Amino acid sequence: MATLTERLPENAPGTYYVDATCIDCDQCRVTAPDFFGRNQDTCLSYVLKQPATPEEIALVEEAIGSCATDSIGRDGA
Repeated sequence: MATLTERLPENAPGTYYVDATCIDCDQCRVTAPDFFGRNQDTCLSYVLKQPATPEEIALVEEAIGSCATDSIGRDGA
C-alpha cells in the first residue's frame, strides 16, 4: 500500500499520488496516460493531474488495481 509520507514531490496536489516504492513498470502510464507521467531523472511515475469526473476516477482506480507494487495511493490532500 502506498504511503503518504513517501509521496513523490512531482505528484499533482490532490487525493491521488505515487510514492517512492514505484519500480517504473509503466502499467499506470499505459492504463491512464492522461493522469500518470514519468520523471526521466528518477525513472519513477507520478500523478500528472488529478481525475475530476467519475470516468477519470474509474481509470485512475483501474491503474491502482494494476500497480504491481501498490505504489499509487488515494489518501493524499
